[in-house]
Amino acid sequence: MKKTYLPLSLLALSATAQEKYNVVYIMTDDHTAQMMSCYDNRYVETPNLDRIANDGVRFVNSFVANSLSGPSRACMLTGKHSHANGFTSNVYDVFDGSQQTMPKLFQAAGYQTAMIGKWHLISDPTGFDFWNIVPGQGDYYNPEFINMDGSRTQHKGYMTNIVTDKAIDWMENKRDKDHPFLLFIHHKACHRNWLPELKYLSLYEDKEFPIPETFYDDYEGRPAAKAQEMSIASNHDMDLAYDVKVMDANVTTRLTPNYLSMIGRLDSRERAIYDQFYDSIAIDFRARKLSGKALTEYKYQRYMRDYAKVLKTLDDNVGRTLDYLRDAGLLENTLVVYTSDQGFYMGEHGWFDKRFMYEESFRTPLVMRLPDGLSARGDIPQMVQNIDYAPTFLDLCGIPVPEDMHGVSMLPLLRGESPKNWRDALYYHFHEFPAEHAVKRHYGVRTDRYTLIHFYEDIDVWELYDLQNDPQQLHNIYGQPGTEKITKRLKKRLVKLQEEYADPAVKLTK
Repeated sequence: MKKTYLPLSLLALSATAQEKYNVVYIMTDDHTAQMMSCYDNRYVETPNLDRIANDGVRFVNSFVANSLSGPSRACMLTGKHSHANGFTSNVYDVFDGSQQTMPKLFQAAGYQTAMIGKWHLISDPTGFDFWNIVPGQGDYYNPEFINMDGSRTQHKGYMTNIVTDKAIDWMENKRDKDHPFLLFIHHKACHRNWLPELKYLSLYEDKEFPIPETFYDDYEGRPAAKAQEMSIASNHDMDLAYDVKVMDANVTTRLTPNYLSMIGRLDSRERAIYDQFYDSIAIDFRARKLSGKALTEYKYQRYMRDYAKVLKTLDDNVGRTLDYLRDAGLLENTLVVYTSDQGFYMGEHGWFDKRFMYEESFRTPLVMRLPDGLSARGDIPQMVQNIDYAPTFLDLCGIPVPEDMHGVSMLPLLRGESPKNWRDALYYHFHEFPAEHAVKRHYGVRTDRYTLIHFYEDIDVWELYDLQNDPQQLHNIYGQPGTEKITKRLKKRLVKLQEEYADPAVKLTK
């Protein structure tokens, strides 16, 4: 899509008219659209998240550029694909904080900027007047936070509540209220290993979650899908202690030490509450002596229940944030954005985790409550990507959008417009291999109907899916008779995108 820019004289007027808009960006980790009731009501209810959509807009074709936590965050911050911002992998890279980022541009325009919660980019945040982040993945229970002076402070409580407390405190007490603000509220929820707030331990225990249609996928014709290590059935991938929490004192699993370290953060009173609940689960589990499909489906139910419990606290805290903005008189002048760093598998294809360009992890929820002056309401069907967030926030607040950003401003969509020249294809590139979960490196293009993927590095496999006839992506039709024309057209589109974004991987496609 071609970018358009206002003449400087009009841009100055626009900045003056819009300088008081605030932006509150709430991002969770591994929260997928299937587990958000305004997208899918099969599993849980998320009334506070739904408030944002009900009062604003819901993007029904929202995607990421790289379905992995750190790289996804870097794409959001820079408005650029991973190869261009330099952070392609959680394992191999450190984010270069000296580069141009969206918060720096807001800061230079006179905004108060703050980042609270999960950062996950190795280097310290830059471009923020205030930041308070957790080290690495952070901990759900009694977490430690890194302060701006490099010191660390441990806080009593549950991380989701604490992050919200800190965000509200910054808005109420720490910012300069003579300036508009940009606030990032980054939660750990709903990241593995799904440790619930203690008051919700028993929630969902009477619920049987429906098993996805693709749960027993055999990956025929998809060798990269078969090679992954994110299977619910595998006790190596989904650990009985760490993930399912049915620890046996006589058996140490691969991740038992990690699990003990995490729950070891609880004090004696909290640990007694926790152990009382999960010990009873473990005793029942051992009595069942499950194996085969029965064991796999048991693990799925435990996974879904704990994930849903973690999500419940998250939804509560989104409600707290919205209530504060309303009570403080800020809601009508603030863009409130809720999204996740990527999608996630809730048993589809027999998996948990993300990484693949397949729909469940490629897609991510995105809802926005719009400030006065923006008329869009309801569903927005255009394909958007997380590289679009930076130019959108800048454009909304009258700050010039740099030419080198790959994303495009969604502001016309938020005004209720339907631009004829909106993008017709998305580019995706996953770089992290070899690494945890063993998902092969791949890149691809997605249009409204087709997805073409190339897995590379120690593998050279192409996959083609007709999303209209095969929305669950079970049938790789690449190379089948009758697909020659669409394959040629998609490869041409893929090369064009790789050239537009200057991705060196273009040499693998040509």
